[in-house]
Amino acid sequence: MKKVLSLVAAGSMIAIAAPAMAQDEAPSFTGFRLEGLVGYDSSRPGSSADIDNAGDLDQSIDNVAYGVGAGFDGNLGGVVVGIEGEWMQSEAKTDYDTFGFTTFGVSNIKAGRDLYVGARVGVPVGSHALIYAKGGYTNARYDVLATDNVTDTRTNINLDGWRVGAGAEFDISRNFFVKAEYRYSNYGKGQVEAPSGLESDRFDVDVDRHQVIAGVGVRF
Repeated sequence: MKKVLSLVAAGSMIAIAAPAMAQDEAPSFTGFRLEGLVGYDSSRPGSSADIDNAGDLDQSIDNVAYGVGAGFDGNLGGVVVGIEGEWMQSEAKTDYDTFGFTTFGVSNIKAGRDLYVGARVGVPVGSHALIYAKGGYTNARYDVLATDNVTDTRTNINLDGWRVGAGAEFDISRNFFVKAEYRYSNYGKGQVEAPSGLESDRFDVDVDRHQVIAGVGVRF
């Protein structure tokens, strides 16, 4: 009788533990998430039609970008739908030697903070991977230094645009994941902000941005 009771007790414990183990082994890609991001960032004019000496200048600025993101995902019958936001900082900048220039018109540009808010839609592949597409609104800041080697003029240019991208997320445990994605942004509107805080009227621009980003995060 004792042996029977022992077997029943052991079987009950296994029955209780099995769903928990299955849950640990099969993440649902749902819930609130926080993530750290780092990767490659490249910006360039969308058109060179109005750039003097376009063939002589490296029009792109490239460097590392890093930041944080947050989001919330829900599973709608096998399709994962989520909202997300990001703050990133880029180290991309020009480095022109302005010595010898006596008129304004040559300036150095540095990419600043990069904000994004949007949505993503994904499909689980197996029990530990998710492939997804994303899109939304992005706002970028570029710091501009114009000089004639006598007077420096610093301004910020804020750009509004849209972003699309695609990537893959891999769960390494129930609560932790890694991801990699490519995204393309295009900025079509700009506004100059002077050091005094005065802002210009919005104007048309055409700036392309390419980023390849890796991330590691925790899901709650």
